Amino acid sequence: MDMLFTIILPLLGGVAIFIYGMNLMSAGLEKLAGSKLEYILERLTRNLFTALLLGMLVTAVIQSSSATTVMVVGFVNARMMKLKQAVGVIMGANIGTCVTSLLLGLGDIDSKSGVLALIKPTSFAPVLLVIGVVLLMTAKRGFKRDLAGILLGFGILFTGMHLMEIAAAPLKDNEGFRNLFTMFTNPLLGIAVGALVTAIIQSSSASIGILQSFSSLGIIPFSAAAPIIMGQNIGTCATAMLSSIGANRNAKRAALVHLYFNLIGTGVFIALLYALHSIITLPFWNDSVNRTGIAMFHLVFNLVNTVVLLPFTGLLVKLAKLTLPSSEDKRAESSLLDERFLTTPSLALDRARATTVDMSLLAMDNYHSAVSLLWDYDEKKYRKLMENEALMDRYEVKIGQYLLKLNNHELSYEETRMVNELLRSVGDMERIGDYAVNVAEQAADKHSAFVGFSDSANRELVLITDAVEELLDITCQCYSQKDAELAANIEPLEQTVDMMTSELKERHIARLQQGRCTAETGALYLELLINLERIADHCSNLGVAVVQGYGLGHQGSIFDTHEYIRKLHAGGDKVYDRVYAQYTEKYVGAMEKITL
Repeated sequence: MDMLFTIILPLLGGVAIFIYGMNLMSAGLEKLAGSKLEYILERLTRNLFTALLLGMLVTAVIQSSSATTVMVVGFVNARMMKLKQAVGVIMGANIGTCVTSLLLGLGDIDSKSGVLALIKPTSFAPVLLVIGVVLLMTAKRGFKRDLAGILLGFGILFTGMHLMEIAAAPLKDNEGFRNLFTMFTNPLLGIAVGALVTAIIQSSSASIGILQSFSSLGIIPFSAAAPIIMGQNIGTCATAMLSSIGANRNAKRAALVHLYFNLIGTGVFIALLYALHSIITLPFWNDSVNRTGIAMFHLVFNLVNTVVLLPFTGLLVKLAKLTLPSSEDKRAESSLLDERFLTTPSLALDRARATTVDMSLLAMDNYHSAVSLLWDYDEKKYRKLMENEALMDRYEVKIGQYLLKLNNHELSYEETRMVNELLRSVGDMERIGDYAVNVAEQAADKHSAFVGFSDSANRELVLITDAVEELLDITCQCYSQKDAELAANIEPLEQTVDMMTSELKERHIARLQQGRCTAETGALYLELLINLERIADHCSNLGVAVVQGYGLGHQGSIFDTHEYIRKLHAGGDKVYDRVYAQYTEKYVGAMEKITL
């Protein structure tokens, strides 16, 4: 009972604090790296060696090979990365994860060695904790708060390791505990234990750190540590394997490549190691290993595995494909919305925005189709338009649900603003799609009733539909490119469309009064104008969102949408006045030349 309170519970407490520090540090590093991770992993992995180096870099930055491989599985699932690209990143991730154990190896520095003692974890951990707490209390959001999480994570991690060492110290002279590590000299048992512990705590860096803390007792021989370390590399594959559940076939293959790489690498390395020992009898085989020794073996093991298996990446891919043969694997709707990205909000937001851009392109296609149906009705084109509208409705639901799930995670001020902007933008795009459907339905009514407009009405419709088409094209382009300068063209063109709508309504009423068109055609014409004007209104909303998010209102500045539009309409803004004059001349001027 005394052992429970004096050793086991303090030891478990130290483990818990260590793992919490590891998670806090990794989360902070991931958040600080932000969307740069996506750019690096998605766009700069065309070459196998580049992918390897980037896998090392990203994992060294975020201190989690599991996070890197889960992101890779997500990219492959979204078809943003090919399976062969993923292999290089996965191999690099195994090397990058060694950074944590190398840092923890600093604990072996002699505390009496003067200046060097200052870089011992026990020396600088309190400093990191103090700085982290000060930053956390003084920073409301952004870089400083993320940095606070990183510093606190490092400080808590090192403190947890120190607590583990203190709690485990009495076990140094315990015969049963010493014999426990002697059992692990059986390579299969050592590998199994290392894999199991790592799979349970979901972090090879954490399990290596725990092993390093026990090594301070001086009772773990190299022959026991080596198999455990190799097993820990296998155990870390559990996270990616679990993440691939529900993903497409290629994403599952990426997780399998990660597993096969570590299994085959372990098999080859352990065979070479034991063969070498049987030939020359390694002098350090039965010597106790310290933190630095564990860190160096972990690094050498991963480097050798990568060097040996890098030429055989094609065979690893083939092995994964043999395990999961090809089958019909249709692209899922909104596959970019992979829930694996939710743990990295910047990535999740970028994927949600990319899907929203896809939705905007559907809306634009539907508008083009709807307008063409006014002049040349085609039932096949109409049905395709309705299919696109149903797809847009599903997009709206899926993006909304995805963003709500993202809201359950800790978001920065800027990320919260982005979520709100996306929710509004999705609504605007869906409404544009609805009004395009209205135009298509009116085209169908026009066709079925054999209704025809007068020549002047047709020329007017061509003019205003062209204006709305240009407005929609600019809107989709500036939204996809986050171009606030281009978005400045939207409001003046939207105002031009409003002016045209008012004028065209009066002109058509005049035609009705003169008996030059029927009440039936008049009602249809006016409904078309209303729908075109509503499309322009929603383009205005999207344009303002781009200006707010990437222009005048960027980086959390106060931005009053209504005041912004009011000032533009009041005149005095040189850019707005110039563009408005150009569009007025182009469209209103042309309209005035059309006789009733």
